[in-house]
Amino acid sequence: MRNIIRFHAALLMAAALPTILPAAPGDNSELSDLREQVRLLEQQIKVISQKIEAREQAAAPAPAAPKITISDKGFTFVSADSANLLKIRGLAQLDSRLFFGDGGGIANNAFVLRRARFITEGQFAGNYGFQFVGDFGGSAVSLVDANFTVTLDKALQFKFGKFKSPVGLELLQSDSWTFFNERSIVTNLVPNRDLGIQASGALLGGALNYQLGVFGGLGDGGSSNNTDFDNEKEIVGRLFASPFKNDAGSPLQGLAFGISGTQGRAKTASGRTAGYRTDGQQTFFSYSATTVADGQNWRVSPQFDYRNGSFGALGEYVVSTVNVRPGATGPKAELQNKGWQLAAGYVLTGEASSYGGVVPRNNFDYAAGTWGAFEFVARIADLKVDDAAFPLYASAASNADEARSAGLGVNWYLSKAVMFKLDYYQTRFGFSPLAPAVLTAQILRQDEKSFISRFQLSF
Repeated sequence: MRNIIRFHAALLMAAALPTILPAAPGDNSELSDLREQVRLLEQQIKVISQKIEAREQAAAPAPAAPKITISDKGFTFVSADSANLLKIRGLAQLDSRLFFGDGGGIANNAFVLRRARFITEGQFAGNYGFQFVGDFGGSAVSLVDANFTVTLDKALQFKFGKFKSPVGLELLQSDSWTFFNERSIVTNLVPNRDLGIQASGALLGGALNYQLGVFGGLGDGGSSNNTDFDNEKEIVGRLFASPFKNDAGSPLQGLAFGISGTQGRAKTASGRTAGYRTDGQQTFFSYSATTVADGQNWRVSPQFDYRNGSFGALGEYVVSTVNVRPGATGPKAELQNKGWQLAAGYVLTGEASSYGGVVPRNNFDYAAGTWGAFEFVARIADLKVDDAAFPLYASAASNADEARSAGLGVNWYLSKAVMFKLDYYQTRFGFSPLAPAVLTAQILRQDEKSFISRFQLSF
């Protein structure tokens, strides 16, 4: 291309020379002919240059276009350089609750839109992530998660905002993929979503994960209301190891275990639990309305998760300690409430069990004769309230001091996105020696027996 341009310039100079040099009288006609030839050459060169430029443009690679993916994992938009992305997901769960026997449970037979969440996630410049989760289910609209992440390395990321406090193993699992419709009663003893700052990362090739953060601090089972004005804060830490992660073929490859805990201070009624609930979501224990937290609190929770082919199991134990007073004044007591659970599942159709859910080999398709995947699940759990809570900090006449539950269930994965779950729960209550013969809380006068079914869409 450059040679053509030089040749073009040389011809123009040649055309200009006769106008500069004096011409002989007889040479005018020859000069006119020469100029006409130069003009024609210029036109030809222009046409050739245009053709060459067109070929060069056609041969040049087209600029990369953004990528759009629509699947059962949601809607994903990725920039051409893959540095920026936006992911839109959703979760909808419709529950049916059916209670058996006399008591308050009968009044709670209902259909419940348990969750209806619109989830937006993404990243900018490869290293900056964000998450916003709004929930339109339940009895009120709420902002469940709102946080952003700065990634320095796989070994170090910082998260800011509102998100799950890294304590309970089952609580940290996605709402879509727990074995049962409702998490076990031991989850009552750990904080839910809180405001804070957290450092986290994966070490040793992903065999060891850690989280360490400073949070506003919550009572058992609590979630932040998006503000935290008091001076009392809570330190939360977790270590979770998968030492056999890279040992392909080992029966221990799917074993992971760890420990988490919290340490902080709390004051006022917001520093203690608002109530402990059964698998059927009925309250079996709550402190007296005047009881307030006042002083140190701490939790510790050893936990494990194991997956081997179609089999999966998880377990956790939680000790939650809180200092309380019966009011603004009065004697202070340190109470230790304890709980544990053991849950397991087996995928009857042979697919792999996973902490992140089961993916059917073949989606349910009646016409094609395929039925998706089926999983059988079982769980036992126990939560024991400190006997010292009665009668000064909680009423022995309207509360149980222990709940022992067992559950069986079947999960039908019609596809990765669509699921039906059917669970049966039975909870037996224990009571303080100070409890009267007839309790004032009707739901505690017999075992809780309930069926909870769920239709779920998660993408």
